[in-house]
Amino acid sequence: MRSLALLCLLVLAIPARAAAPEQNYLDLRDRYIAKFSKAKENDETFKQHDAALEELTRVLRGLVGPVTIKGLPADGKSNVDTLFKGDSGFGHLDGLGFASEGDKMQAVVTTTGLLKHWLSEHRADGMPQEIGAAIKSDRFYYQAIQDAAFAKYAELPVTKPASASAAVAVLGVRGNGDLKGPPREIGVVAIKGDKVFFLSATDAAKTAEIPTCEKVWKQMMARKTPQDAMAKEDQAMDAYTKCFAKEAPSQSWFGAAVQTAQSQLDLLPLR
Repeated sequence: MRSLALLCLLVLAIPARAAAPEQNYLDLRDRYIAKFSKAKENDETFKQHDAALEELTRVLRGLVGPVTIKGLPADGKSNVDTLFKGDSGFGHLDGLGFASEGDKMQAVVTTTGLLKHWLSEHRADGMPQEIGAAIKSDRFYYQAIQDAAFAKYAELPVTKPASASAAVAVLGVRGNGDLKGPPREIGVVAIKGDKVFFLSATDAAKTAEIPTCEKVWKQMMARKTPQDAMAKEDQAMDAYTKCFAKEAPSQSWFGAAVQTAQSQLDLLPLR
């Protein structure tokens, strides 16, 4: 009986030990956030802030391990690029970030443990809490990287690599203003073991407006209610993107967009 009790304690202790390095990273990150969010902004503070990000990068490299993504730099850095709570872009996905020149292609590599914690931190923002639902949500693509909003227009039916437990691709528009227009950005997410890979490429797809959906947009915008212009536009945008997702597979450009998304997955170390 004593041996059985000891075995149960050991089994229960394994997940705690496995999660410890991730928790150590989160504790370190949170201490720095608390420090810099109340610090006076000056040259010395910014110098310390840069050093803190470098330390977080070193810890993340230990958590994530070596990563090679075709077309991107070999050494990633912390995707969390600000520890000041008031900064635009605060709260990006914890992980190693990689970017091409001009940020035309960006990637984040993290762990499932860090992803789950990040999802919980964004619960109040409407972020789905289940990983499978989250990586199909426009909320994920908006808040994981960059500072610009993201509107999801359609999912692209990619073939999941045999070594991956999940693979998702979405087509959308990113910007700080009007998000209505032909979607060109493709984001892909794949999960292999306890590693999560996110790769986003701007101007990746050549698409076009869909007349049926344009009609839906105009009808929604012509309604007398709601009177609030922003609320009306939000409702029109929701109807428009739902129409786009339904009609996209029948468009002449859709097959090429799926192939592009598949080629993005092929850039990731999933084989």
